[in-house]
Amino acid sequence: MDSSQGSTIAGFVDNASIQRKQSSFDGVPVYVKELIAGGFAGALSKTAVAPLERVKILWQTRTPGFHSLGVYESMNKLVKREGFQGLYKGNGAGVIRIVPYAALHFMTYERYKSWILNNYPVLGSGPCIDLLAGSAAGGTSVLCTYPLDLARTKLAYQVVDTRGDIKDGIRGVQPTHNGIKGVLTSVYKEGGARGLYRGAGPTLTGILPYAGLKFYMYEKLKTNLPEEHQKSIVMRLSCGALAGLFGQTLTYPLDVVKRQMQVGSLQNASHENVRYKNTIDGLRTIVRTQGWRQLFHGVSINYIRIVPSAAISFTTYDMTKSWLGLPPQQQKSRSVSAA
Repeated sequence: MDSSQGSTIAGFVDNASIQRKQSSFDGVPVYVKELIAGGFAGALSKTAVAPLERVKILWQTRTPGFHSLGVYESMNKLVKREGFQGLYKGNGAGVIRIVPYAALHFMTYERYKSWILNNYPVLGSGPCIDLLAGSAAGGTSVLCTYPLDLARTKLAYQVVDTRGDIKDGIRGVQPTHNGIKGVLTSVYKEGGARGLYRGAGPTLTGILPYAGLKFYMYEKLKTNLPEEHQKSIVMRLSCGALAGLFGQTLTYPLDVVKRQMQVGSLQNASHENVRYKNTIDGLRTIVRTQGWRQLFHGVSINYIRIVPSAAISFTTYDMTKSWLGLPPQQQKSRSVSAA
């Protein structure tokens, strides 16, 4: 294997070590390596921002006692009620979801991009291809892993004190969900397979432009960097952060609709227990009953969350690909288009 590929992460481990690690993956199909790199990147980035993710969900779903608090106050209240582990409640489901989600997302992005480059050379090989491939990859990964996202949201929505009494989120309306299996079983009994995909409409509506724009911006920013800086970890972190920030700003209201649809059956009387018919109905109803500001409630914490999350995800993926012996995206695109 070419030692120049291992040099992309010089400074962390020496080249000899890299070569020994890469040799253990000789013969492994490229798409499997992409799945490994994507899954690892997703798990690391998701865990790094789990406390912020939980607070964001509590804000989006207007959980009593939390929707009017700030970030620090919300976290402090969670710690007092549930202990430090409360900051990571639902993260187990989140990681179980994000590993296959991110693995599929990055792998199918690579596959879709190669397919487009091979079959539609007239489109060129610029960032616009990343927009198309990223959108298709986002839709594919969402459809395959959505029930786990639903479980993560329902678990994160419940706030229980250390005595085990239900506080806020659920007031005796439904029993507490204990773990991913309990959530999925309960949801399936209540609404069948369709119930497992409640809120998938706004998710797909949002993920198609978000995933496409995220990959588009990341590759566009990287290609505009001087070649000597394209392998810089700081530059990769910066490009990933800006890409995530741009995509989330445009699609955030759809995420709010999705979260409220996901916890609809758990909300108490103060939420009117409204069930939205579809994405458009959800947007209209939220604006009419909760005010247009609710569509952006939690966007500030989402900015705080998405910057490290996207930065860590993209950078970890690129570095893990290099560690596994896969070429950088720009190099790969050029070789595919030239073939």
